[in-house]
Order: sequence, then structure tokens, then C-alpha cells
Amino acid sequence: MKALTVEASIGNLCEVIDFVSAELESAHCPPKLRDQIHLAVEEIFVNIANYAYTPANGNATISIAVEKEAVIQFEDTGKPYNPLEHPPPDLDKPLMEREIGGLGVFFVKKIMDQVDYMRIDNKNVLAISKKLNPPH
Repeated sequence: MKALTVEASIGNLCEVIDFVSAELESAHCPPKLRDQIHLAVEEIFVNIANYAYTPANGNATISIAVEKEAVIQFEDTGKPYNPLEHPPPDLDKPLMEREIGGLGVFFVKKIMDQVDYMRIDNKNVLAISKKLNPPH
């Protein structure tokens, strides 16, 4: 796995996306899957940047391995938070009656093949994966 550690700040989003893109491109990941993975990476990193360390600052480490699937792992030492514990948003409710938040994680779970969370050694560890050659 290759890894990148950056300050968990929105200003570093482009560096994170470029890092993931380089690995996906070198593995000849199809553009449609690359776009889906980029969206998931953006959503997760932005959530870490906005919420993990508030009001302080801290780092996030993004690791990636690409073979038959792309596996991307996010680690931070911010507040313990398992995004998978929250119920999915009620999409049948009128827009103005819905709870704020929760759509991003819902979206990531829909577009990725696997999403897992663990709390290890005072770290939030979120891993996402996407098969590169999905069955037709």
C-alpha cells in the first residue's frame, strides 16, 4: 500500500485526489470507476477535514492499494466516529423535512463495493473498496 499523510484540511483535497488518481491511472482503472472512487474519496476526506479535529487541527493518512480492486483506507486520530452506525436518510420525506447530513455516507455506501470502519489504537480507520472489473 502507498500512503500519503496530510493535514486534514480542505486545502489539501486536491493533493489527496491527485495521489489517488495517480495510483488508479497506473492500474488502468476505467474512467467511470475512477470518477466514482474520486467522489467517495472527496466525501470522506472533506468529512475528516470538517469534523474529526474541530476546533483543533490534525492529520489524515490516506493509503491505497490497487490490483483487482482499489482499496483506500483513511486514518485520523480525531474524535471517535463511526459513520456506518447512523441510519440511512429517509429519502421519501420531503426535502425540507429531512435531517441535515448523512447523504454523503449514504452515497459512498451506494457507489463503493465495501465500506468498513474500525477504531484501532485511538484512530478512526475507514476502508473503502471497489472492484475494477465488476461482473456484467
